[in-house]
Amino acid sequence: MLGISAAAFGQCSDADKKALEAFDRAWGTAGETGDKAALMNIYADDYTGLPGMQNKAATIETTMKAFEDNKKNPHPDKVTHEHYYISCTPTTATITHRNTIWTADGTGGKPETFYTKSIHFLEKRGGKWQVVSNAGGNSLDDYGVLWYLEQDWNDAGVKRDKDWFEKNYASDFTSVSSRTGKLMNRAEDIADTVNDKGTPELNETTDMNIRIDGNTAIVTGIFRNKGKDDKGVAYDRKIRFTDTWVRRDGRWQAWATAGSEIK
Repeated sequence: MLGISAAAFGQCSDADKKALEAFDRAWGTAGETGDKAALMNIYADDYTGLPGMQNKAATIETTMKAFEDNKKNPHPDKVTHEHYYISCTPTTATITHRNTIWTADGTGGKPETFYTKSIHFLEKRGGKWQVVSNAGGNSLDDYGVLWYLEQDWNDAGVKRDKDWFEKNYASDFTSVSSRTGKLMNRAEDIADTVNDKGTPELNETTDMNIRIDGNTAIVTGIFRNKGKDDKGVAYDRKIRFTDTWVRRDGRWQAWATAGSEIK
């Protein structure tokens, strides 16, 4: 699903995508709050869940049981949904997103983070969207995890999200600036990003290739960075990059990055 073409996503207008994302998030909320009436409307009568081939009644029953169990024994785990990719026609839609699960007490009593991917298939019936099939909770392999982490990195750069960099940069992280050639350590790179006075508008990655050898991964591709500098002058740069990731403490961390601007 990560390889679905941009042309497929382009079938939907921005308004369509926003409405479908809102539908998906409302579906998640209905499950978390045990809203059976909402779930009855969300699932089509001929719904089939994959891979277990659960029907509508069984799926809602499982959801309600999980809700009741959690009421009796609340758990502090947190789940978020991000990186939505949505395609649609006037009567059909496919929604794909990543799920990030934070557990407060993982192996050895330490907090852990897990990633899965959900794929939902919808049809518009009687003027409203309904879920006709669902392949949820598919665990991401290391290639999928790294693909999404690169997207997170892009988003963090636009948002100047210092917390993300501090969490996901390894302690011995280094970078080489594609503009100045300056070598920076972890603290210097974070400060250079979050204190920049420009206004980033877009960070995106294309032509991504991921190679993994044990606990080390190399990601190459083309990074596009668009916005305005501190003087209000517009820029639109393309950079051929190499990112190095290392798996430590059970998770992938950015270890190094370097790039060369493409003229």
